[in-house]
Amino acid sequence: MPQKLIGKLVIATHNAGKLTEMRDLLAPYGVTMIPAADLGLPEPEETGGTFIANAEIKARAAADRANIPALADDSGLCVEALDGAPGINSARWAGPARDFGAAMAKVEQALRAAKASLPFKAHFACALALAFPGGDMHSFEGKVFGELVFPPRGKLGFGYDPIFLPEGYARTFGEMTGLEKHGIPTDGSPGLSHRAARFRFSRRPALAGGRSNNRHSP
Repeated sequence: MPQKLIGKLVIATHNAGKLTEMRDLLAPYGVTMIPAADLGLPEPEETGGTFIANAEIKARAAADRANIPALADDSGLCVEALDGAPGINSARWAGPARDFGAAMAKVEQALRAAKASLPFKAHFACALALAFPGGDMHSFEGKVFGELVFPPRGKLGFGYDPIFLPEGYARTFGEMTGLEKHGIPTDGSPGLSHRAARFRFSRRPALAGGRSNNRHSP
């Protein structure tokens, strides 16, 4: 029997920006969200070769240690001219200090070194995994496409947001409010971001019942 999410939920991230976005996305569903840090949960080693694999590692570790359901995310920037890099290594490009200013500069330097031509096509990918203690795992992946702009624009969002210009928009993610970037309007129209896009699929089985071990890639 597939499990349905009610009550408490561990948000299995130590990233403040991701935590804020997940709280915003989950707010309408009445679950009690508990950050992993509040429970003293460590960050497991991300040994997976895909976004989904790493999200599942984090969700499973948190759910089994806390003995309540856990939601984890793994996401990154994939640049066409860099053969998909930084990809699953997006956080590592920012170094131990998580300096995304330096990471964005590194992306620009890599593009110049590769003699890439404009536009610098890229996409953000996001995998979400919802694990139940010793039970079901729901996992999903979504993408939002666009191009990179330099110098970075905007101070909103986090990570690589200031250099990512989504298709059909004149402002980067770094220039958009959270509602513009990933909000799910009450009329049911889609949120823009990779995390919101993936949440639209994950909320169906997770919050309204559904099949376990699902993987969707629009």
